[in-house]
Amino acid sequence: MSKTKKIFTNLRVIILLAFLIFAVFSISPRPGAEGVAIRNIITDSAAAEAGIPQPSPTSSQVSRERILNINNRPINNVEDYYDYVNTLKVNQSVQIKTSKGLYRLRTKEDIEIIELNETVTKIIKETITVNETVDGVLVEKNKTISKTIQVPKTKEISKGTEDIGLRVFDAPKTNIRKGLDLQGGTRVLLQPETQLAVQDIGSLIDTMEERLNVYGLSDLVIRDATDLTGNQYILVEIAGANEEEIRELLAKQGKFEAKIANQTVFTGGKDIVFVCRSADCAGIDPNYGCSSSGGQDVCRFRFSISITSQAAQKHADVTRNLDIIEDNGRYLSEPLELYLDDTKVDELRIGADLRGSTTTEISISGSGAGVSQQEAVLNALGNMKRLQTVLITGSLPVKLDIVKIDAISPLLGEEFLRNAMIVGLFSLISVGVFIFIRYRKLQIAVPMVIISVSEVILLLGIAALIGWNIDLAAVAGIIIAVGTGVDHQIIITDETLRGRGIVYNWKERIKNAFYIIMASYFTVVVALIPLIFAGAGLLKGFAITTILGASIGVFISRPAFARVIEILLKE
Repeated sequence: MSKTKKIFTNLRVIILLAFLIFAVFSISPRPGAEGVAIRNIITDSAAAEAGIPQPSPTSSQVSRERILNINNRPINNVEDYYDYVNTLKVNQSVQIKTSKGLYRLRTKEDIEIIELNETVTKIIKETITVNETVDGVLVEKNKTISKTIQVPKTKEISKGTEDIGLRVFDAPKTNIRKGLDLQGGTRVLLQPETQLAVQDIGSLIDTMEERLNVYGLSDLVIRDATDLTGNQYILVEIAGANEEEIRELLAKQGKFEAKIANQTVFTGGKDIVFVCRSADCAGIDPNYGCSSSGGQDVCRFRFSISITSQAAQKHADVTRNLDIIEDNGRYLSEPLELYLDDTKVDELRIGADLRGSTTTEISISGSGAGVSQQEAVLNALGNMKRLQTVLITGSLPVKLDIVKIDAISPLLGEEFLRNAMIVGLFSLISVGVFIFIRYRKLQIAVPMVIISVSEVILLLGIAALIGWNIDLAAVAGIIIAVGTGVDHQIIITDETLRGRGIVYNWKERIKNAFYIIMASYFTVVVALIPLIFAGAGLLKGFAITTILGASIGVFISRPAFARVIEILLKE
């Protein structure tokens, strides 16, 4: 039987090949992938209204929905996408062809509302309760009256075409997930204000994921971590997001309460059935608009919500015995006070007709300030979006303190990845050349390089399968694992060569080599386990990747290499 046939019919080699095939399947290389992949979709945007689904954060990279063309114009990369969407006109019909379907949307106009130093008369309708005698019986009836008020005059200025709401990145060629170090984004290390139980940590992470998804950030990783002293941390990595977008969402607990006469009638989360986020019932309040006060511009927002019947009953119970006062209308003696993180953010007067009423429809309002009206509008809409998010998701179980926040440029990551691949290729060639010079045999150098490449493929396959992000720490772990593998293969080769010509000694020599390899393996594992918890888990990728690489080598690739060398060198 030829040596080649012996190699490929050997059980250890067959096992290695089977794992390699499975790894390649997990990686799913797609060198010809076209278009740009959808990272996330902005809530209430034209894209969201067109029915383009929000990508699942757990979906594989190559299964991401990709934009292939817009209005029959091919989209090959991110530059093509933004170059074209920036040319779209207001109210233009747009056809987007993706890898999963065809969508049609219409662009919106981006309008800025500017308040003028004038007022206009506006007639509003108000429902009041009046007493009437019907058949000698005094009854209360609701009556709609018209009321004339003076409101600031506003002017609408078009700022062009509103963003259609898609966030994209170049179509992934494999299922390997790149960490923030390689693709850019924001990494935040948070510490709970108080120690949490295991179940509370899980609840905290679930609420954070829901909150960030509601806010339109879906490509994220949230995991708990501890350091060697037992301190608890939450590590959040969000691709394609900037620091300001997530600081407020993550740093504050987000506890919302609505109180009447210092009694809580409903809270964010469980008491909220629906929160309006569309333009017809949310935005800058047309009844108030923007105004100047104390050298600052202030703009007021409003949106409607629906509360549960239980919360509505509590509202009825609290308001049933309140007095009715006359103050440019009929109102209850106590207002509805809105608190966010124990700070009062607004106070709303309650119409007299709502006394004892189990209404489930509530209008929420607030404001934003700035040195210019444009800044005030942006701040008001930002505050509104954050309040809406808190109302939908509820409060976090505990307040979180930001320990560290890093914003990482995607350009730096791309350059590093390119350099790492070049250096890695050069390293493999150097190893092959050095081994050939050392042993003067191609049948030793070639298998050693092939096995090293196989170990990298197996590691990347496992990472793709479990959704592990390959970041700088993981790349360092891969390098260490490959270097350790070369050392072990040299040990196997030296032991094998020492036994040449002694037939009965082959197995004994291989066994001796593996005694040394296993001792080295267990030393590496024991040394790296504490590193998983060191630095609040920031070095976890390095430790886990190195341990996985060493395990793959010891139990899969190095036994195969030992058998290959034995077959090739045995005379």
